[in-house]
Amino acid sequence: MAESISTEQKALKINLDAGRFGTFAEIGAGQEVVRWFFHVGKASATVAKSISAYDMAVSDELYGPAQRYVSRERVASMLDHEWGLLLARLDQKRGDKSSFFVYADTAATNTRPGNHGGHAWLGIRFQTEPRSQPSEVVAHVQLFDLRAADQQAALGVLGVNLIYGAFFSHAEPNRMIGELMDGLRRQRVEIDMLKVSGPAFAGVDNRLMSLQLVEQDLTDAALFTVEGEVVQASEVLYGKPVLIERGAFRPVTNVTKELMDRALEQYREDAGTDKEGLVVLMEMTLNNLMTERVVDYRDFLARADTLSALGKMVLISDYPRFDLVTSYLRKYTQNWIAMVVGAPTVREIFDPQYYADVEGGLLEGLGRLSHGKVKLYVYPTKNREDGAVIDACALPVAPEAQHLYNYLLESGKIEPIRKFGEEQLHVYPDQVLAMIQAGNAEWETMVPPAVAKLIKERGLFRK
Repeated sequence: MAESISTEQKALKINLDAGRFGTFAEIGAGQEVVRWFFHVGKASATVAKSISAYDMAVSDELYGPAQRYVSRERVASMLDHEWGLLLARLDQKRGDKSSFFVYADTAATNTRPGNHGGHAWLGIRFQTEPRSQPSEVVAHVQLFDLRAADQQAALGVLGVNLIYGAFFSHAEPNRMIGELMDGLRRQRVEIDMLKVSGPAFAGVDNRLMSLQLVEQDLTDAALFTVEGEVVQASEVLYGKPVLIERGAFRPVTNVTKELMDRALEQYREDAGTDKEGLVVLMEMTLNNLMTERVVDYRDFLARADTLSALGKMVLISDYPRFDLVTSYLRKYTQNWIAMVVGAPTVREIFDPQYYADVEGGLLEGLGRLSHGKVKLYVYPTKNREDGAVIDACALPVAPEAQHLYNYLLESGKIEPIRKFGEEQLHVYPDQVLAMIQAGNAEWETMVPPAVAKLIKERGLFRK
């Protein structure tokens, strides 16, 4: 692994590269990124223009009106506007010898008590060669420093890292992602969304970019839509009720789909729950994606593709426990959070060992899990030994947790899924996977038709 170089060294290397020339447009936290290029010297070889449209009226005049000034839409309009101006003014004069770029960010620092800090959208549009078609990187970042000046400084370092990575590491996207944190720590910065596009990233799947953000510990969770479009959590979750099922999905079985379908039906029937704008998520944890401590990217995409075939949005996380998932979702919504779980998983949730690393143990963990508008929809299971069906009402948990379980059941925080089919309750994903890999066609009856079709067409989940 190459040794990282300092922010100052990165800015100077870019300034000394006579082939790069472009615009810096920054809103909301000062001109922290371009300041580095002026600070190290030779900036005239790199900076065509530096602008900070801080006033809202000026910003609207340049980039068009916006509902939110710190948003993906605003950074996109900044890149579009400044790119058009750059080419119009300089392409004829120096377009044959310069690879143009536009860097843009729009940020809001926040140091009020109880707030989650500041955040920013960053983007760069760049040519790899003179007059080549441009490529682009767009990212969203959370800023956690307690002082606004420190949040601004972190944004300055991150912006230089983004520009440097786009120029010199775009051929190795995984490396480019890792280099974004050079000179920074996770306690200061979280990058929870990143999207690449254009010829410099031909063949790159942005779902893998989301996975890399989690795997390289730039964030704890990342989202992408049914279409594979990466999104920032607030764009999808803000103020919305959420129904979430977590699992390995290797592969999605009929029981997996039935579990979510029945929970969705029951949620919509339940009195008092918010029916408008419900977001349905299928969550895969990093641990579930690992085989012998290594993530198989082809296997990950196979799981993502089968979930997409069922019309499901995917959340990737590094959360080992369910209470951490509810805490994550609470950053974006105070609405209902409904978790869909099978009976065996409930036993795990109510095992004191599940909270061995929590200071307050079982009580604290369950308190966080069930705080506010939360429901656990529990799908029954069939005992492998005697075939008996076990639902939430008859589910035994650890003796020391039984009274807490009974309380949550009686208060409606835990609800048994009322409608279910017994036919395939005995089917488990590991059995189906073994059949696929052994060439036993019986597996086709155990997964949804759309999933079976995809697995056969693409040869998914083979050894």
